[in-house]
Amino acid sequence: MLDLVYLILGAGILALGGELLIKGSMSAAVRLRISPLLVGLIIVGFGTSAPEFVVSFQAAIAQKPDIAVGNVIGSNVGNILLILGICTLISPLTVKP
Repeated sequence: MLDLVYLILGAGILALGGELLIKGSMSAAVRLRISPLLVGLIIVGFGTSAPEFVVSFQAAIAQKPDIAVGNVIGSNVGNILLILGICTLISPLTVKP
């Protein structure tokens, strides 16, 4: 039962954090007079890659290069397949021979 409370609480905190990240990024774009697309590519891109960076960095410090490399490769493959899959669900890809 306590696990369910943690799950719901964690999901709520994650949603709130995502909302604050987007609002803060857009506010920074307006204040700095730069394109929101550029802010999205840099700030939000860094924010979503930060967990992989931290895990890989800690693994490298702990002399565990296999974990660092596996984290980087797994994250990139997962992102590519997930994004490609979602895009294909939204708009099917057509491949011409």
